[in-house]
Amino acid sequence: MRTTTPRSGPPGTAERQHASDFTELRRRVQAAGLLGRRPGWYVVRAALLVGAFAGAVTALLLLGPTWWQLLVAGLFGVLFTQTAFLAHDSAHRQVFSSNARNAALSRWIGNLGVGLSYGWWMHKHSRHHANPNTMGKDGDIEPGALVFTPIDAASRTGLPGRLMRLQGWFFFPLLLLAGVDLHRNAVLAVIKGEHVEHRLLEGALIAARLLGFPVLVFLAAGPIVGAAFMGVQLAVFGFTMGASFAPNHKGMAIIDARERLDHLRRQVLTSRNIRGGLLVRVGMGGLNFQIEHHLFPSMPSVNLRRARPIVRQYCAELGVPYTETTLLQSWRIVVRYLQRVGLRHADPFDCPPAARFRAA
Repeated sequence: MRTTTPRSGPPGTAERQHASDFTELRRRVQAAGLLGRRPGWYVVRAALLVGAFAGAVTALLLLGPTWWQLLVAGLFGVLFTQTAFLAHDSAHRQVFSSNARNAALSRWIGNLGVGLSYGWWMHKHSRHHANPNTMGKDGDIEPGALVFTPIDAASRTGLPGRLMRLQGWFFFPLLLLAGVDLHRNAVLAVIKGEHVEHRLLEGALIAARLLGFPVLVFLAAGPIVGAAFMGVQLAVFGFTMGASFAPNHKGMAIIDARERLDHLRRQVLTSRNIRGGLLVRVGMGGLNFQIEHHLFPSMPSVNLRRARPIVRQYCAELGVPYTETTLLQSWRIVVRYLQRVGLRHADPFDCPPAARFRAA
């Protein structure tokens, strides 16, 4: 893992952390022309995705009931993840200048193309962006199958407590079930009407996706191969989604809800970039530049790579740690952190960056 350090002078204190720091960074990024929309890029990206889906559907229909279909299933899992990335970008207003158009595109892509509720996801993800890794405010660190903070770990007793001690080992196997959990949450959100503004439309689109696709698979591959196909597709979808998002924040500083941090430091100290080439950028939908994405969520994902040196240089000037590592190293960090929490050995505030910028 590599973290930038201040070039000179003592680290900043809470009293000197002003909103003007982010204003200056935004001025530099805007001067570089990185905040403007990139419609051409998204047209090309969507066309490539549609072409890939057309090829996958053709293979599904032509192969018939053969075990080679499991390769096609894995391809569909990857394509659904890429579709989710496109819906994510649109939800962040990266595609159009119109909020309504972005919302409509994300709603249709997310619900019909992936099987995720746009309303449920927007509520959850907006909370995350406003308060990343903040206890009681970021739903992404709320306890579930995994526990992310020692405070939540302390409340687990009995069999759940004993299983929690092994949660680091369960991380990757649980990712295989993440796709099923995402679909389940989408269905429950629509049924309960929680944060779902266009409930009937979302319900119809999700039903078409979650019922229509399996029907197509079973008709093309038969019941036995079809069942295996759906298992592989869901596992690959869950793994690629989880393995793309988890490395960005897990194991980074945990912030107490009462802690006072300005926008720039709150986003940078809780986020981690993932180094890598084209394969990493495509595989993670550009979200390997998580620091830049959290600072400028409406910046087109294709521009995040160009924003990185500007943000990194500015953080060095301020003495704000800028963390980046490789994908494999990030996974090791996540697993090790989960294991420490499970064994109740972790202090949520023992991360040096958090200690340096904690309000007095």
